[in-house]
Amino acid sequence: MTATPMPTPLPDAPAPDAGPADIRLIVTDLDGTLLDDAKRIPGELWPMLDELRRRGVLFSPASGRQYATLLRQFEHVAEGMVFIAENGTYVVRDGVELSSDPMEKSVAARVAETVRRLAAGGTDVGAVVCGKHAAYVERTDEAFLAQVRTYYAEHRIVEDVTAVEDEVIKVALFDFGSVEHTTAPALAEFAATHQVVVTGEHWVDVMNRTANKGTALRALQRALGITPAQTMVFGDYLNDLEMLDAAEWSFAMAGAHPEAIRRARHLAPSNNEAGVVRTIARVLGL
Repeated sequence: MTATPMPTPLPDAPAPDAGPADIRLIVTDLDGTLLDDAKRIPGELWPMLDELRRRGVLFSPASGRQYATLLRQFEHVAEGMVFIAENGTYVVRDGVELSSDPMEKSVAARVAETVRRLAAGGTDVGAVVCGKHAAYVERTDEAFLAQVRTYYAEHRIVEDVTAVEDEVIKVALFDFGSVEHTTAPALAEFAATHQVVVTGEHWVDVMNRTANKGTALRALQRALGITPAQTMVFGDYLNDLEMLDAAEWSFAMAGAHPEAIRRARHLAPSNNEAGVVRTIARVLGL
């Protein structure tokens, strides 16, 4: 069996006779990728976005975060930007939905009921039912809501998350323990028909089988006439794998999940070293 080649660090600059790469679309995950560990966007990104826009390069955040949260983070540069939100289940540009992948409410309700059983059994976990208009939660404790606010700017506390009047695009679960060892295994029954994706140490998402960042990215490439060779992607975790597959210029961050490193073609400096910004500057000759 042929071993899968490991990604290589990108040279400091393109070869002198090659010139800057022909990049038309840059897509980046946020947490653990663009954002540093303090959840800050590198200050160097803002003037870079102006230059990318001048060159006709589209910059697109792709995150498990809610569209409203992404819009708030990039509000002053959001015009014309495509937001791949909720792990690819909801894609929006200038307030217009480009694509979405709603899940059956009955499935979302079953996931929520599973979370209730886990919590009753002692697991410190809560469900976030993610709709197009808001995220819905039943837990009211500040520790849980503090986690929700980070990713879901538009959220509402309700008595019953299974009864919300909204199109549900995913159900996210926050586990104060290790989600890979506790909550994720309890969702095994859903894995046969839906995606159960660990998106961080404490988060796991349940979505339609067809929903992921890669599916959303490939649809965007087709709509814009942009090829994988003209696409640059950055990611660090399991919910980024399909997106990394959709670009020839794919980068896993230093310190990324081992599977993300295996799937990417290149390595970028870590999120705490402004690795996304530094890599874009090198590849595009900025």
